[in-house]
Amino acid sequence: MTPEQRLDIAEDIARQAGRMIRDARMGQDFGQRYKDGQELVTDADVEVDTYISERLQTDFPDEQRLSEELAPDREALETPKALWIIDPIDGTVNFAHGLRHVAVSIGWASEGRLRLGVVHAPFLDETYTALEGHGAWRNGEPIQASPAPQLERALVGTGFPYRRDSRPPLMRRLMAILTHCQDIRRNGSAALDLCDVACGRLDAYYESVSPWDFAAGLLIAREAGARTSHLYPGPGGIPEDLYGENLLVSSPGLHDELGDLLRRADASEISSW
Repeated sequence: MTPEQRLDIAEDIARQAGRMIRDARMGQDFGQRYKDGQELVTDADVEVDTYISERLQTDFPDEQRLSEELAPDREALETPKALWIIDPIDGTVNFAHGLRHVAVSIGWASEGRLRLGVVHAPFLDETYTALEGHGAWRNGEPIQASPAPQLERALVGTGFPYRRDSRPPLMRRLMAILTHCQDIRRNGSAALDLCDVACGRLDAYYESVSPWDFAAGLLIAREAGARTSHLYPGPGGIPEDLYGENLLVSSPGLHDELGDLLRRADASEISSW
């Protein structure tokens, strides 16, 4: 199977999953609960994850899957020959509250490298796709990351963990961005934040997220010309492309300066900004 054929199948799956999400929203027919008392999950998350997994099992029966609801075992990241990485609804809180920043995210990696990505936003009528080495597209049209070279003009996206006790240390980073950049956006979907960097709506994005949140979007941003890295080295055993802690994705001209700013913030006190 060619990469293009594989991408076509993934895009079809994502679009059908998006229809399921729209139908669930229209009917308001989904239960809600919290994983570990913190993270919202709806019946629609599980139903969409089930659909995606069944489709991938049919088309790619010998390939592993890592998905947020049905197959969240991160040991699959360590030695994957071929791995599908799935977030059935990225932006579950947005979905449950009737907001539009919601996406299906499907990424595919082989030998530790991201090769394919699809992010479909059913309420925005936007589908982002990318193939390693071939570029990135929105609704079939090529996209390009922002060329923004000036930190003070940069619009930066980020997010925060569900655990409230994990948020205070991130305030230093937030203050640094608000002090040195144009402004910040927190839209509630890491996949769509990365796609916004890919098409130049955001100049940069930083956060620590799970593999299913970022895999497809990271490749899309990279293929659109954004620079991708981590603020700190990752642990051994997990390929860099599949490691989600301390991600930094930005236009190339901002990357080094923004990385230095965030690392300085980590080492400082809020009162010094």
